[in-house]
Amino acid sequence: MKKTLLAAAFALSLGFSAAANALPTVKIIATGGTIAGAAASATDTTGYDAAAVGIQTLINAVPQMKDFAEVSGEQIAKISSNNMDTPTLLKLAKRVNELVADPKVDGVVITHGTDTIEETAYFLNLTVKSDKPVVLVGAMRPSTAISADGPMNLLEAVQTAASPKMKGQGVTIVMNDQISAARETTKGNTTNVATFSAPEMGYLGYVVNNEPVLYRATTRRHTFQSEFDIAKLDTLPRVDIVYSHIDQDEKVVEAVLKLGAKGIVSAGTGNGSVSDRAEAVLEKANKSGTPVVLSAHVPAGGVVKSHAQYVNAGFVFAGNLNPQKARLLLQLALTKTNDPKEIQRIFSEY
Repeated sequence: MKKTLLAAAFALSLGFSAAANALPTVKIIATGGTIAGAAASATDTTGYDAAAVGIQTLINAVPQMKDFAEVSGEQIAKISSNNMDTPTLLKLAKRVNELVADPKVDGVVITHGTDTIEETAYFLNLTVKSDKPVVLVGAMRPSTAISADGPMNLLEAVQTAASPKMKGQGVTIVMNDQISAARETTKGNTTNVATFSAPEMGYLGYVVNNEPVLYRATTRRHTFQSEFDIAKLDTLPRVDIVYSHIDQDEKVVEAVLKLGAKGIVSAGTGNGSVSDRAEAVLEKANKSGTPVVLSAHVPAGGVVKSHAQYVNAGFVFAGNLNPQKARLLLQLALTKTNDPKEIQRIFSEY
């Protein structure tokens, strides 16, 4: 009786008929990660096998989800997210687009490892063609740990994906009671359950008493507003990240060009700065049709137009996108153009 009343109350809060006992439909796509991890000991939170547990086991472990949504799952991959790759990203994005195109589906949840969850979330933020909620969720402790964070994270992800409040909010990451925008969120701690944050923009909101409470919205183009279409793509242009440091020379830049890079993201120091030796090769590459984007490995702040030589070289400025997300945006931009001016327009809008 208690579960029935809870479901009816939640349905009413979402605008559904309690008499019909209608609940939103949420599809869960599993890719693996720590949330599906298993260890030999309940006290082991680091030495475990990621992606050891299948999606139905995860769903069965959180029966409370079914008080808030009609839930079903499918396994699209079983990997630790450090092994995420372009074919899997494209497969995932295409499957999400299939699901959100179904009028019977109200939202999608994706279970994912935390190492690259921010990258996958941002890629989907740029390629999903719907305003329906798409929520990524992971865990910092394996499912076998004494205080595993996965079950509550998964429950809150489903509650978020089921809520019409999330319509048009773009792809989000829900963990540790926090709702984070894909574009601004990054992993900040190697082991802590409160690892994800948006250093400058802050969270979109929180999950409170079983429902999302929002305090802000992201203003950059995303999902249904995006110009990118991956429906017919089987691969993406190669883009490499080059890291700046003391003693940086031109050799790494030359190496990635020889490997076939179609674009380069510089993870620069300070406001995107690079050594003079690296800059000379980067400028030559940029003017020869291999666009160069200046980002930074500084945790916060945006890379904006500064040194005249960088402007004159025609480099693209990444704003506050970190290098790994700038790489994804450049890959998608290169499916449309290799003109640095047009790519700068894209970076200014997304």
